[in-house]
Amino acid sequence: MLSADPLWYKDAVFYEIHVKAFADGNGDGIGDFQGLIGKLDYLQWLGVDCLWLLPFYPSPLRDDGYDVADFLSVAEQYGTTEDVRRFLDEAHRRGMRVIVDLVLNHTSDQHPWFQEARQSPQSLKRHFYVWSDNDRKYGKARIIFIDTEKSNWTWDSEAKAFYWHRFFSHQPDLNYDNPEVRQAMLETMAFWLDQGLDGFRCDAVPYLFERESTICENLPETHDYLKDIRRRLDETYQGRILLAEANQWPSDVRPYFGNGDEFHMAFHFPLMPRLYMGVRSETRDPIVDMFTHTPEIPPNCQWCLFLRNHDELTLEMCSGEERDYMYYTYGRDPKMRRNIGIARRLAPLLDNDRRKIELLNSLVFTMPGSPIIYYGDEIGMGDNIQLKDRDGVRTPMQWTMDRNAGFSTCDPARLYLPLVADPTYGYQSINVEFQKEIPHSLLHWMKRMIAARRRYPAFGRGTMAFLQSANDKVLAYVRRHENVVLLLVHNLAGSAQSVELDLKEFAGSMPIELLGESPFPQVTDRPYALTLAPYGYYWLNLKPEHAGMEPYGIELSAL
Repeated sequence: MLSADPLWYKDAVFYEIHVKAFADGNGDGIGDFQGLIGKLDYLQWLGVDCLWLLPFYPSPLRDDGYDVADFLSVAEQYGTTEDVRRFLDEAHRRGMRVIVDLVLNHTSDQHPWFQEARQSPQSLKRHFYVWSDNDRKYGKARIIFIDTEKSNWTWDSEAKAFYWHRFFSHQPDLNYDNPEVRQAMLETMAFWLDQGLDGFRCDAVPYLFERESTICENLPETHDYLKDIRRRLDETYQGRILLAEANQWPSDVRPYFGNGDEFHMAFHFPLMPRLYMGVRSETRDPIVDMFTHTPEIPPNCQWCLFLRNHDELTLEMCSGEERDYMYYTYGRDPKMRRNIGIARRLAPLLDNDRRKIELLNSLVFTMPGSPIIYYGDEIGMGDNIQLKDRDGVRTPMQWTMDRNAGFSTCDPARLYLPLVADPTYGYQSINVEFQKEIPHSLLHWMKRMIAARRRYPAFGRGTMAFLQSANDKVLAYVRRHENVVLLLVHNLAGSAQSVELDLKEFAGSMPIELLGESPFPQVTDRPYALTLAPYGYYWLNLKPEHAGMEPYGIELSAL
C-alpha cells in the first residue's frame, strides 16, 4: 500500500520509463500501457517507489512526444484513458506511485489551439501563443537548441506573423500572459490528477513568460504562476508532487522551491557531469565544488539526482574547458554528441566497467536527494549512436534473449526502433531474464542497493558533511538523521587507495557495513584508516558502542 507520509518523495527511488520503450502488449511493435501493466511485478520486485512516465499524449512525434497535440488524451498506439486508470490502480496496489511529464512551455504546431490561432488575428486562440511582426523582440534570450535552430522566432506564412519558440520551431510557446492559457493548463493538471496520478514532472519551467530587455528565463511572473499551481494542488490533491525541470545553476534553481510553496523537487543538473568528471580525473574536487555552490533548500523540498535520462548528458552548466574535457573523454565520436551534450547510456559512457557503474550509482544513492534510474540502466543496457537525434538511448527494453528481446511478438521490422544487437550490449547477453538468474549480476546489485537505501531514512532526509583527507582521490562524507550516522567513502581512482579520516567526533562507535553487516574496527580519537579497492566504496553505519548488530538475512525475514 501507499505510504500516508506527505514527504514520501524524500525516501523514494524513482524509475524513468518511456511507455513505447518498455513492453508491447498488443504486438504492434510499440510499447503500451497493456505491456507496462504486465511488467509492474518486475518493478515491484526491483524495489522502486515511483514511476516517471514520459509524455504519452497524442503527438506528431517530431520531439518524441514533447510536441503535444492534445493534453487531455492518450496517443492511440499507447492505449486509452481507461488503460491509464487501470495502470495507475495496479501500480498503487503494488505500493508504487506514478508521475507524468507535463509540458507547460509549448505545444506542437499541430495542436488544434495553434491551428486555430494561425487562421486569423481575430481567432479566439490567437492569443494562446506569442506573435510578432518582426523577429527582433526579446533579443537577449538565448537559443537553446543551437545545433538545429537559428532563432527563437519562426515565420508562419498562414498567420503572416512570427511566432515565439524557445525549443524546436515546430513547438510554439504558449502565452502565459493570457489568463485563458493559465486556466487551460490548470484544467489539464486537474484532469490527470483526477485519473489518479501522483504528480507531474514539469518540463522546461524557466521559460514560461517573456519580457523585453531580459533573457526571458526565471522571471518573477513565472514563479507567481507556479506558486498558484502549487497552491491549487495542495488545496485539492494532498500528497501529490511537482518536480521541476530547470536546467540551471543551483542558485537559479533554488527559487523554484520558493519557501517550500512552489516545487517539491527539482533536478540537480550540474551535479551530473561533475560526477563523471570526478571519476575520469580521479579527484573529488568537481563534486565537492558543486555541493559548495548548492544552496540550502526548504525542509519539505528535495533534489532529484540522476546519472542518465532520455536526453543527452547535458553540458550546458559547464565551462568551455569542462565541456571540452567531457567531449574528449566521453564523446570523441561526433555521432555521440547532441546539442550541448553527449547522447549515450550509462554503461557505454563508462566503458562497461562494472566497478565504475557501481561507484557512480553508489554516489547517487547516498548523496542528498532522491535517485532516478533510467529504464534499462539497472541491467547495463547499451545504446545505438547511429540512430537520429536522441533515439540511440530510447531503444526497446531488453527482457529476454528471445525474439525481439521479449519486448514484442511483432515482426522485428515493425519495432518502433531497432534493438541494440552489438556483441557487447546486445539483448542476447544483456537482458533481465538472464540477470535475474545470476545473484552477482548488476540487476541484483541494484536491487540490493535499493533495499539498503530504503532501510535508512538518513539517505533521503539526513544532513551531509564532507570529511577532509590528504588523499583527494577519496570522497568521504557523513549523513545524519535523528540518531543514525552513516559514513560513505568512495574511491574515485582506478587503483587501490588508502585514506585516514578524522572521526574522533564518533570515538567509541562501531562501524557496521550496511550490505553485509560486517563490523569494522572501532573508532578512536586517532585517524581512522581505510583501504579501498579500485573504484571501491563503503557504506558504514557508525553505531554507538555496545549498540549491537541489527538482524539481517534470514533473521530479518522472520521478524
